[in-house]
Amino acid sequence: MCGIVGYLGDREALEVLVDSLRRLEYRGYDSAGFASIVRSGGANDLEVRKAPGYIDAMASEMERKGARIGIGHTRWATHGVPNQVNAHPHCSCDGTIAVAHNGIIDNHTTLKDELASKGHEFRSQTDSEVIPHLIEEYYDGDLEEAVARAVERLEGSFAFLAIHRDHPDRIVCYREKSPLVLGKGAGEGFIASDVTALLSYTNSFLYMEDGETAVVKADGISVRNRDGDHVDRTWKLVDWRPEDAEKSGFKHFMIKEIHEQPRSMHQTLAGWMSDEDALPPRLVRARTIKIVSCGTSYHAGLLGKYLFERYAGIPTTVEMASEYRYADRTEEDSLVILISQSGETADTIAAAREAKRRGMFTLAVTNVLGSTISREADHTLYLRSGPEIGVAASKTFTSQVMMMYLLSSTIGHRTGHIGRDEFRKVKDGLRSAIRAVEKVLGDTEAVKAQAEWLSSAHHAFFLGRYINFPAALEASLKMKEISYIHSEGYPAGELKHGPLALLQKDTPVIALISDDHTYSKMLGNIGECAARSSPVLVVAPEGDSEVSRYTDRILRYPWIDPMFSPLAISVTMQLLAYYVADLRGCSIDKPRNLAKSVTVE
Repeated sequence: MCGIVGYLGDREALEVLVDSLRRLEYRGYDSAGFASIVRSGGANDLEVRKAPGYIDAMASEMERKGARIGIGHTRWATHGVPNQVNAHPHCSCDGTIAVAHNGIIDNHTTLKDELASKGHEFRSQTDSEVIPHLIEEYYDGDLEEAVARAVERLEGSFAFLAIHRDHPDRIVCYREKSPLVLGKGAGEGFIASDVTALLSYTNSFLYMEDGETAVVKADGISVRNRDGDHVDRTWKLVDWRPEDAEKSGFKHFMIKEIHEQPRSMHQTLAGWMSDEDALPPRLVRARTIKIVSCGTSYHAGLLGKYLFERYAGIPTTVEMASEYRYADRTEEDSLVILISQSGETADTIAAAREAKRRGMFTLAVTNVLGSTISREADHTLYLRSGPEIGVAASKTFTSQVMMMYLLSSTIGHRTGHIGRDEFRKVKDGLRSAIRAVEKVLGDTEAVKAQAEWLSSAHHAFFLGRYINFPAALEASLKMKEISYIHSEGYPAGELKHGPLALLQKDTPVIALISDDHTYSKMLGNIGECAARSSPVLVVAPEGDSEVSRYTDRILRYPWIDPMFSPLAISVTMQLLAYYVADLRGCSIDKPRNLAKSVTVE
């Protein structure tokens, strides 16, 4: 959720910090701040600037004083309202130590009471402020040792950066259940919550693991584990381009990323050609599959359930990651698939650890090389979608869905559940889906027209059946995430079990339909809605003439084999949500109260 960055080198530190934090704005935040060490009158000063609101309002007023070391933070309020006092970085009583922290300190109340009894004075309502005070309590000239002693007392999920006025040559950072990545350049070091913050400065990264402490200096970066042993792990080269994290002339990141989907889908398909040869044999031996994920990834998993049962013949269930730990024990020959766009979703990581504890074989599907989930799982498949900045997922969703098609059909072919012809048909269908998406994006005027009509709604229902039921859930989520219209996604067959009571002339219904075995039943459901005076928008394939008997509001998508229709439909629905939100003047890339990477449970 929150973003943290750190820099040490020959550049103006504040320039690097401001630029890097701007690239983390997609994570969501309500206040920001910076701490740097500057030389003044022959001595070092620790300068802290922080305020509620967005970075730009504060950055323009900050004087650059030639600092070569600093840390920055964007905060998403948990403990205490978003104001200047509660914003990060937080400082020690004597003003020599500054800390920027992501996560939650579970035992902060106990620690605060203990430190207060020793004379420490706290100014904020945050849990984070205990960290610099605790470091100060243990500091005796060695910042790394003070941090090591402090983290022994902390409970919860946390990643933080610490600087000390008297040590302008180092940043000490620690990770425990919250993402932190190190970057290195010639004579400079970087730290951030996400590689996208640092792509303009380096492509060489080291992902910290739980219990690791790093000391960042200009001449090198050293990492120690929980036992104090030096960590010697390979640095990874990330091939994302800096321009991939720019708007490139688009009004918002989200619309840019929607339009990038033909390329990102192709990259997922091309990457699979090497992935499928390296699949572990254990995948083929699975007798049942459990897919665990959150939010948009959960919807991709729901679609995957239909695909694994269709192509692989394997009974599949889908669970929300936050509920997985409460479920009954999984069978030992089950495959647990964990889907997470960022690879840092706290609930999904916790589910991965629980699955491993239960003896399950775990497979991660993520977009981020070296992310936590990729290190927790037994095997990882990467989406290769490129960086996604908009909070509302778009291109990573279609890549996740493609991965479900590819994995399910490959397992099914290897077990003999489907033959070679049907196996090839899946890849051909995905190539056709990419062409269909290109056509959807090539002419958006019809979508814009329907968005004009829908933008005044207060409530909406999205309906689908079979593989388009998850597409309806995802379409509904997109609408509520960025336009703030209350919407619900339902399997169309459930209309009679409650939702019909809510239909009236000002409650639009968006029905997703394809030419499969559910077609006639969907027509019946559309008729039910129209009979109750609800305006109905039908999303239907080109060439369909039946739907016009029920409504004159129709959005067409290119005809495609119905088994692959969710891909074309989902991109159409992403556009609809985007244009509705734009007409309503909403903050599309940074929806209120939401964050791109949910790193707390």
